[in-house]
Amino acid sequence: MAPLPFATAANTHFAPNSPIGRLSSFQRTSRYRPVTTESLLNGSAAYFRPHVCGLRLLRLKKLKDCKTIKGHGWQKPMKLEVQGKGKVQNCFETAPSVGKRSLEDAQLSNDSVVETPSLNSKVIESSNDQPVKHNGPNPSEGPPSPLEKRSVSNGHQADNAPSLCIAVVGATGELARNKVFPALFALYYSGFLPQNVGIIGYSRKPLTDEDLRSMIAATLTCRVEHHENCGNKLDAFLDRTYYIDGGYNNRDGMAKLNSKMKQIEGDHAANRIFYLSVPQEALLDVAMTLADGAQTKLGWNRIIIEKPFGFDEFSSYRLTQYLLSKFEESQIYRIDHLLGKDLIENLTVLRFSNLVFEPLWSRTYIRNVQVIFSEECGIEARGRYFDGYGTIRDIVHSHILQTVALFAMEPPVSLDGEDIRNEKVKVLRSIRRLDLDDIVLGQLKDSSDKFDSYMSSSTPTFVAAALFIDNARWDGVPFLIKTGIGLIKHRVEIRIQFRHVPGNIYRERFGHNIDFDTNELILRDQPEEAILMKINNKVPGLGLQLDASELNLLYRDKYNVEVPDSYEHLLLDVIDGDNHLFMRSDEVEAAWNILTPIMHEIDEKKITPELYEAGGRGPVGAYYLGAKHGVRWADD
Repeated sequence: MAPLPFATAANTHFAPNSPIGRLSSFQRTSRYRPVTTESLLNGSAAYFRPHVCGLRLLRLKKLKDCKTIKGHGWQKPMKLEVQGKGKVQNCFETAPSVGKRSLEDAQLSNDSVVETPSLNSKVIESSNDQPVKHNGPNPSEGPPSPLEKRSVSNGHQADNAPSLCIAVVGATGELARNKVFPALFALYYSGFLPQNVGIIGYSRKPLTDEDLRSMIAATLTCRVEHHENCGNKLDAFLDRTYYIDGGYNNRDGMAKLNSKMKQIEGDHAANRIFYLSVPQEALLDVAMTLADGAQTKLGWNRIIIEKPFGFDEFSSYRLTQYLLSKFEESQIYRIDHLLGKDLIENLTVLRFSNLVFEPLWSRTYIRNVQVIFSEECGIEARGRYFDGYGTIRDIVHSHILQTVALFAMEPPVSLDGEDIRNEKVKVLRSIRRLDLDDIVLGQLKDSSDKFDSYMSSSTPTFVAAALFIDNARWDGVPFLIKTGIGLIKHRVEIRIQFRHVPGNIYRERFGHNIDFDTNELILRDQPEEAILMKINNKVPGLGLQLDASELNLLYRDKYNVEVPDSYEHLLLDVIDGDNHLFMRSDEVEAAWNILTPIMHEIDEKKITPELYEAGGRGPVGAYYLGAKHGVRWADD
């Protein structure tokens, strides 16, 4: 009888790197002989089984490189294990049932392990985080099963899903109490945390579990659309919250933290997140002892580090080297809450998903770009931390430069975090070295007692600068940045001013300076979220007179939802393993390479910041800087 076409070895061309392609011609003709109709009719299952297993192996080998589907931190492994000769698995056997798993889930589990006599014993794994050897399932690999995805969507956790423990180190601090714990509760309420999550507060204060729960309960609130069962959810969250008194010996404290996490996790696969909400001087000691004494070996470990990431280029490099000696780069998440705003996410969405904008995104059509971050609050809200670091290290190094990089980067290969980071670091490395003539420093002037205690030094509280990106897309386009505290209003926006229309035939019809009628695109986060487009149009009525108007998309009118806090956004990204809004080590280094020379020059020449009044528009020098580059500030 004629062999079936799908199983013939002589006429089949296998990829050189495929499991079958690597076999010799003798092996292909002996182990993968043609399956004939006669063999099927005679019921030779043992003869038929290797062929089916081989085809299934090919299929799984193709699937193993596919991207892991996000499962909010708890995922089902897709591990391909190949045994040695003589251990051929019956491909028609059903996987043993576990608990109440569905047939669909059981079939998926059966497909995740394939045995064939044709290859040597090995395990193929793909994990983006710390490589861990263990006998159980690896929770950092593969997509979640259909059962798990259904369980998460219904607010229930699958029995065999990995647990998640989140430790907040520095739990009694203001940041943890007012931002981190409320963000974790919001994620828990919304179903983005597994039901078996454990929240552990770690600090030096001698507190109990109930003390911590009472301390954070006042800051935990439900959003307007989440009032249903709010009290029950709050109680459940607090019941999952524990406290560890680390004392003054972090090595002993981390041992206690590890013991508590093991108690919560049991013997199952487990993932851990460590949020280090600690002062910079304590960061290395906490991180090193954590790495040695509190990491799990049954899943992935991720650490979150708060800015600033060093004091200058040298200290940042030293910090990075210490961290990389204990952690993989993929485990480190350097968080800046200002990058968790929708304004930042919208940069890439607006540009790369709208055909109308991408062709305009270059020096050919854009005249200048302004990045503005001004705050009404005074320095008393920042305390002594601000006096030690100032605006350049606190705001410019991370938030401002990351915003510029996301705005100016080339289209990434994909939305994968590493692809986006690769493009961001290219922009940072292309930024021209700053000159003193292109930077303005200011310091808030106030005679009240609450300011005096923090104003003993000349630490800048205001910075305006002109940046230039020396590449083909942005050559000659000034990026004007401005950030400060104690100003007239809270404003966070990116403003793109386009070039004039060449040979504009309506030039005489505007009725005033044509410079005021430049087309602008404004992405605004404060005072209210909006996307605005400034265009020129005809004034209604007889005659022909032109005026500048705004096409506006106000979020409060379009979307009747409460916008999540930026910490919620970024913490969920950490759980998902999405790192595109977190600075990689080379990005940190590139940013310091821009700022360190100018900071040293300011210190050497003892440049004194220009004083400005609280509630004003900032130093006058900022407006001279804008005029030098032909730019009208957005708040002028």
